Parts: sequence; C-alpha cells; structure tokens
Amino acid sequence: MKITILCVGKIKEKFYREAIEEYRKRLSRYCRIDILEVADEKTVEGASSALEEQIKKREGERLLSKIKDMDYVIALAIQGKMLDSVELSKHLERIALHGKSHLVFIIGGSLGLSEIVLQRADEQLSFSKMTFPHQLMRVILLEQIYRSYRIQKKEPYHK
Repeated sequence: MKITILCVGKIKEKFYREAIEEYRKRLSRYCRIDILEVADEKTVEGASSALEEQIKKREGERLLSKIKDMDYVIALAIQGKMLDSVELSKHLERIALHGKSHLVFIIGGSLGLSEIVLQRADEQLSFSKMTFPHQLMRVILLEQIYRSYRIQKKEPYHK
C-alpha cells in the first residue's frame, strides 16, 4: 500500500523532523510512505472568522490539488471518529482489502481543514478532542500507522 500524509505547512523544529524520519524509516518495510506539504497562509492575530474561512479555503484548495479521484482520503479532524490502536489497525487493513491502494491522510494547518476538504474526505478520524500542533500530529500519525502494521503482522510493540 502507498500512504501519503498531506499537510499544511513545513516542519521547522529539528526534533520533529528527526522523529518523522525515524518512523518513515521504520515504515519502509511495510509500505511506501510519502509526506507532501502545501504552503500555509499567514494568519494575523485576531483575524475575523470570515478571513479565517478564506485562509482555510485557500489552504484547502492547495490540498485538494494533490489528491486524485481514486485516492482514499482520511481527514484528521477533531469531530471525526475516534478509534483505539487495534481498531485503527483493523480499519486500515479493511481499507487495503477493499482494493484501496493509495491512502491519503490530511493534516490541516493552525485553523484546521476547510469544509471543501472535509467533504472530499472519505472519512474523518480524530485522535483526541484536544488540539495538537500540526507538526506533532505528523509524528503521532506516523507512530500510529507504524503501530497498526506491527499489530497486523502480530509483531511485538510496546503498549
């Protein structure tokens, strides 16, 4: 399976980049994984909700330009469905068994994802009701994908 993590913005902190690379290396024995970044928009402090929607829309259009019709898209969103690690592992396995060869996870920017991205998504997944920095969310997502493969292969992994 090919997995793409499609994100808004770049990773600036070295420790996040190192963690991301470590999980990419670990995942290479299970799948092909790519991380694509689209430019984020500058958000001014105290921006109106209308301006925030415009920003999310512009970022969303950039995200959608990277998605193909046959991609299976999972948007990470607070209002999405919550799964534990075993459930996520089984869910990803079912997606693959149903012939989906390219899975795209989308991580939005600081304002979240636009409605047009959420509508395009095949499903929405939530890791928590809490808000995480999008840089950290990449690490968390990669770790959970790695954990999913370890569970599927019945390989040991700490709990």
